[in-house]
Amino acid sequence: MTDAEAEIDQLMRAFLGAFTNTDGARPDLNVVREVFIPQGVIINNSGAEPVVYDLDAFIAPREKILTDGTLTEFSEWEVHARTEVHGSIAHRLSEYAKSGIRDGLRFEGVGRKSTQFIRTPAGWRMSSMTWDDE
Repeated sequence: MTDAEAEIDQLMRAFLGAFTNTDGARPDLNVVREVFIPQGVIINNSGAEPVVYDLDAFIAPREKILTDGTLTEFSEWEVHARTEVHGSIAHRLSEYAKSGIRDGLRFEGVGRKSTQFIRTPAGWRMSSMTWDDE
């Protein structure tokens, strides 16, 4: 594994871990701003139409439901990932799983994320992410 791949692995772990609220853990969605460039774009392509977010629009509703009791015992993790690094750009295709309790009902899900990374003076950062839940 190259240094770039190791740094990208850490960014993805940090991103996914930002939402965890299992066993009394408190989610830290400020991590999203730390792992993305400020102009980052996140796209939910699970529905009939893509929903495109800037970082603030993505974070706000998730922070609310992860801290107001709507979504509890939530975690999300990569099951498989393939990363390609080409100079100062990289792409990662991830398969992930998630579970939690939403409005009192336990759920589990899977999906895929396509994430683009760029090398910046501060190190690798995410520039965009698209996901599709199954």
